[in-house]
Amino acid sequence: MEIILKQDVKNLGYKNDILKVKNGYGLNYLIPNGFAIVADGSAKKVLAETKKQTAFKEEKQRKAAMNIADFLKEVTVKVGAKAGENGKIFGSVTSLQLAEAIKKLGHEIDRKIITIDEDHIKALGSYTAKARLSRDVTAVINFEVVEE
Repeated sequence: MEIILKQDVKNLGYKNDILKVKNGYGLNYLIPNGFAIVADGSAKKVLAETKKQTAFKEEKQRKAAMNIADFLKEVTVKVGAKAGENGKIFGSVTSLQLAEAIKKLGHEIDRKIITIDEDHIKALGSYTAKARLSRDVTAVINFEVVEE
């Protein structure tokens, strides 16, 4: 079954992608939940027109994402956390804290697009994370957990 995604679906595709999925997945999950529509002839024509109109806007967003990616490549973000005597922090560092630290540097990133490489960060030190800034732009974020 061919479908057109109406919004981004994790581990499947992005908005306006035409995909082939199994009939049960499409008819029982994607379409009833509003994630997709059936890709028939008229829907494909509407999609082609929509893509043509949004091409300029997407290029502008991609350039902005590249600027943020270049900035993050050159910077080590410092995230403050309360720590005990042996360098172990109270709680753990999350993508929300990392997004707030990046915002202080002048660039706003949604915390939902940040993926921290390690499961739980519970000690002071240097770590990395990834941010999917757009469909084809992924930035590596180097950050350091320091004591407040």
